[in-house]
Amino acid sequence: MTNSPELELIFKSPKHILRRARQYAKKSLGQHFLSHPDIAKNIIQKSGVSSSDKVIEIGPGLGALTIPLSKFSKHIYAIDLDQKLLSLLSEDINNKGITNVDLIHGDILKVPLDPIITNNQFLNSSDGKWIIMGNLPYHISSQIIVKLIKERKSFEQAVVMLQKEMAERIQSPPGSKAYGRLSVMTQYCASVKPLMTIKGCDFFPRVNVDSQVIIINFHKKIPYPVEDENYLFQIIKAAFGKRRKTLKNSLSSSGLAFSSKKVVDVLQQAGVDPQRRAETLSVEEFSNISNLFFKQQSMKG
Repeated sequence: MTNSPELELIFKSPKHILRRARQYAKKSLGQHFLSHPDIAKNIIQKSGVSSSDKVIEIGPGLGALTIPLSKFSKHIYAIDLDQKLLSLLSEDINNKGITNVDLIHGDILKVPLDPIITNNQFLNSSDGKWIIMGNLPYHISSQIIVKLIKERKSFEQAVVMLQKEMAERIQSPPGSKAYGRLSVMTQYCASVKPLMTIKGCDFFPRVNVDSQVIIINFHKKIPYPVEDENYLFQIIKAAFGKRRKTLKNSLSSSGLAFSSKKVVDVLQQAGVDPQRRAETLSVEEFSNISNLFFKQQSMKG
């Protein structure tokens, strides 16, 4: 990374910080904190964040990523549900004289991202970009990914840490066992690449599975656009709702008001065998099917 300041990490272990504050990691919030400063350094350097970029951080926790990231980015808006942790982080930020971090108390699934970006726009579009970053709580990571997909118009990139199995699922190609709803939704609107793998022992409390950091680059132009994205996402959800069923059966029994005959007609128009299963379809095929169903519904309306 060129023209970047050196990372100066005055690191205290999360265990030490929590014990001193008489706090603990909350299982209900999926709290696991990075316990090695080099990991945060590697994430920042490999992600390519520049001094002109603004970041929305999901779940800053005790600031393992927030503090070093503040040296490399223009501004950070960090969202966390745990007010006690935000208070600890606020104290640490103030003690270090950091002035480019705003802490936001809220549930990431309920906090709209667009107002944050709109209210803090770049003066010129060439000034920098908006990036989403964070170590996503395992129990709501899929919901957060869906949220990012649906709200992606305001930002270009997401650098997120997920359970490795989840990260691999998102990257899986058609025909693979892991290929599913999130794979199609993400690959419809973005390219995904792995950044690094992190061992479970690198967290406090320790976790029993490895994590993976991935970069999601959202397309400025969708390769296989659809008439209505929400409609596409409903089709995808219905198709994978009953994985062992054929497309004919899963779509006609999905509650989307498609008769078995209508499903067969549309699939045949799309050149898709009604006996195939959802995990065998490409993103292009899902897009074509969605557009055909949407056209049928529009004609009916």
